[in-house]
Order: sequence, then C-alpha cells, then structure tokens
Amino acid sequence: MSTRGFLLIVSSPSGAGKTTLTRRLLREHDTIDFSVSYTTRPQRPGERDGVDYHFIDNARFDRMVEDGEFAEWFVVHGNRYGTAKAPIEASLAAGRDMIFDVDFQGARALAGAWPADSLRVFILPPDLATLASRLRSRATDAADVIERRLRKAIEELGHFGEYDHLIVNAELEPAYQVLRAVYLTRRYGDVVRPDVALPLPALAAARDANTASDPAAHARRLIATAG
Repeated sequence: MSTRGFLLIVSSPSGAGKTTLTRRLLREHDTIDFSVSYTTRPQRPGERDGVDYHFIDNARFDRMVEDGEFAEWFVVHGNRYGTAKAPIEASLAAGRDMIFDVDFQGARALAGAWPADSLRVFILPPDLATLASRLRSRATDAADVIERRLRKAIEELGHFGEYDHLIVNAELEPAYQVLRAVYLTRRYGDVVRPDVALPLPALAAARDANTASDPAAHARRLIATAG
C-alpha cells in the first residue's frame, strides 16, 4: 500500500449516477474519505449538514474565499460550491484516499492542484432520454431547474476527454464493478500481492475490458445526438 493517498475524482452530467456510485464505493471501502463540499445552495429534504454538504451563507463563503481556504470553488445554477484544502492534505498525508463527486470544473481544478495524486473518472448515461427521465423523476427539482440541467449536461459531456476512465452507467451493478476495479487497481496495483486479499489481476482485466469497449465512442454519439 502506498504511503500517500490519492484523489478519486468522479464527474457526470446530473442524473447519470455519480452520487449513487461514489457513495456505494465509500460505504464498502474504509480506505476512502469523502470530501464534503461547502455550498450556498439551500438544503434539500433529507440532506444532512456536514454529511452531504456544509450549508453556509454567502457571507461565510466570501470569508473562506478571501482566506484562501478553498482548493477550488465555482458557481453552478446560481449557487456556489467549494472544496476546502485542509481535509484533502490531511487525508493524503495519512495514506488515505479521498473521493470527490464534482462537475468538470471541480475535476479540472482539483487535478490541477494535485496532478500526481488525481485519478479522474467520468460517468456516462446510456442515452439522453434516460438522463432526462432520471432528472424528471426527482421530486426535489422544479421543471425549470431540470431543463437547465439537461442543457448543461451537453456541455459537461463535451469534457469527457479530460478524464482517465469513462464508465457507461446503463445498469448500476456493472457500472459500479468497473468503478470499483478502477479504484482498487490504482490503490493496490494489477498483480497478486500476498498482503492484499483481492483478485487484482481480475480487477485489472475488468478495468481494461471497459476501456476496450470504447466508452469514448459512446460519449461522442451522445454529443452528436444532442446536436
């Protein structure tokens, strides 16, 4: 096991499943910490402050920006989101990994700040109709918000080339198994290790099979369909 952790940065258009996938990986692997972002967005029903996000007002967000506390921050749909530096450095130094559920702007900023410590994964929807259906099934978003998210999804898809791995989330279980393989082989390597009770060669084969399936071609088809 490496003495320093790394950042697993997962992005997708809204509704493609990155939150479900990252939260499952976090639950099942105790080597990972979750980066809890700060946001000025209103808290949704069922969300917990300090667990899902740190919900703060604009004045406090301004102070954190001025004090240089954020590794990155950005505006999405009129709300601000930021990732604090200190918890990241603490996890990496302790040999723990940190998982991020962010959009392409956040992924780019994080990888720029920690280039040697970052692994970027992009989750793709099976098609745009499924993506729209998933967004519309959410009871928490108004119709105008859903339409804005659909428009932004096309922009987000155009950044797939910035990522190390692409995973099509047509079905949750196969997509999760690929994400798990990507994570574990980055942490432990591709070959059998007496100190690691995992089928690392098989995980590496699953990772490589996903790459060989050419998910980049799928991403290009999605963008062409939207155009």
